[in-house]
Amino acid sequence: MVIHIRYLTHPQVEIDPATPVQLWGLSEIGRTRTETLAKTGWFSGTTQIITSAETKAIETAEMIGKELNVPFEVREAMHENDRSATGFLPQDKFERVAYRFFAEPHVSVRGWERAIDAQSRIIREVEHVMARDRSGDILFVGHGAVGSLLFCHYSNFPIDRCFDQAAGGGHYFAFAKNGRRVLHPWRPMERPPLG
Repeated sequence: MVIHIRYLTHPQVEIDPATPVQLWGLSEIGRTRTETLAKTGWFSGTTQIITSAETKAIETAEMIGKELNVPFEVREAMHENDRSATGFLPQDKFERVAYRFFAEPHVSVRGWERAIDAQSRIIREVEHVMARDRSGDILFVGHGAVGSLLFCHYSNFPIDRCFDQAAGGGHYFAFAKNGRRVLHPWRPMERPPLG
């Protein structure tokens, strides 16, 4: 029997430059998308929900967990890549720095956490949870950049932004716990899983 490991990114958020990014919550669109996914039953085999400590991820995990009757666990080290050196950046500037983050994974771009370090951190967190002797599927709820780094790792791809989720967030990929075989790449949360 295949144990499915899914990594879901939070969907759209309320952007507030005056609030630390880690404290941003889901927007109305983000909440609606998450509630819709939670009610599909697609993740009904899930027995563990593991989330980043960032507000938007917790809100996503909470809605899904409530529908599945599965409590969620917060793991601090599952946070998004550390961008505190720059703080909030307008979209155009953010995109330029994000492209460099992926293109130069061994470099701290503008003081951001290096991509290779963020990748090692998220792999360590995921592997720690998978090492538990528990049955059932696992849902990780997190963020786009570290999720893409995780996808690159389990797909045996080099770090490259071409493997990033589509804009807007709210995407997931899946792999099999046994053998770590990727079952499908990023899919929007409106589309059912494969495999």
